[in-house]
Amino acid sequence: MRFECIIIVKSQKIQKMSIKVHQVSKSYGSQKALNQVSFFVPNHQILGFLGPNGAGKSTLMKILTGYLSADEGSVEIDGIPVHEQKLEVQKIIGYLPEHNPLYEEMYVKEYLSFHAEIHHISKSKIQEYIELTGLTENAHKKIEQLSKGYRQRVGLAAALLHEPKVLILDEPTTGLDPKQLVEIRQLIRSLAKDKTVMLSTHIMQEVEAICDRAIIINNGELVADKDLTETQTDQQMIEVEFNYRIEEQALKELPHLLSISNPRGFLYELSFKVEKDMRSTVFDFAYDKGLKIIQLNKKTQSLENLFLELTSTEEFT
Repeated sequence: MRFECIIIVKSQKIQKMSIKVHQVSKSYGSQKALNQVSFFVPNHQILGFLGPNGAGKSTLMKILTGYLSADEGSVEIDGIPVHEQKLEVQKIIGYLPEHNPLYEEMYVKEYLSFHAEIHHISKSKIQEYIELTGLTENAHKKIEQLSKGYRQRVGLAAALLHEPKVLILDEPTTGLDPKQLVEIRQLIRSLAKDKTVMLSTHIMQEVEAICDRAIIINNGELVADKDLTETQTDQQMIEVEFNYRIEEQALKELPHLLSISNPRGFLYELSFKVEKDMRSTVFDFAYDKGLKIIQLNKKTQSLENLFLELTSTEEFT
């Protein structure tokens, strides 16, 4: 199945880009994991990264961090080409992988001290990030004694310790209880004041609650790029089923109509650009045309609906 790339991006002044991905492709043998993926992320934006299982999310994140090399295309982090200056890029990236690798026999403070030594930074910063990530009461415990949610906090503190310009988070809220979830959401939002954040998650509500923008990839291709800061109150989708088929030309008589889709049988999806609820207008239209309405619904185009529409044949992960 072929997907069209849906781009809904708010026009704005030219901004400096923290992340540039241009025509990136990557294959594993005969299997193409990424196919000419391109997108840009400006400074201080929080980008949600979505896709079904096997879509290429993990591959792209590993390319961004320099762990993998692309077969084609280029990636820049804060203007530095990853393939040419991998170590320089890794100095300005904080990375929390999905399967957070921790030395569980270490104490929390000991583990963060170890990371400080790796990055050649002052250990005086450790207490600051313990407090920032809510680890104060657990700082003197061994990591193996912590719940999964608190282990995530340890990984996040380690990713932040060297004060990276770009933060890449893979499933950062996994294992958190509702209270911890709210706290980590607030933390991620606050981090975007001086960092660019890219996070992958399978929880749609997380993306809508945290992110400024979301991109969706499917079968290695970018299929949607949606600005989440715009509330499109003037757009709506009306789903109507008549008792027999009607020509699209007749439907085009409806005012404020943007598009028409006929997914099956006598069912039509009508997109309008207007704040007024258009169901009464569609009902009057049917009456004038001598049509009977079997069903008439107003649909909202949520991020979840968009995801399901674009990846309906895939299992979500």
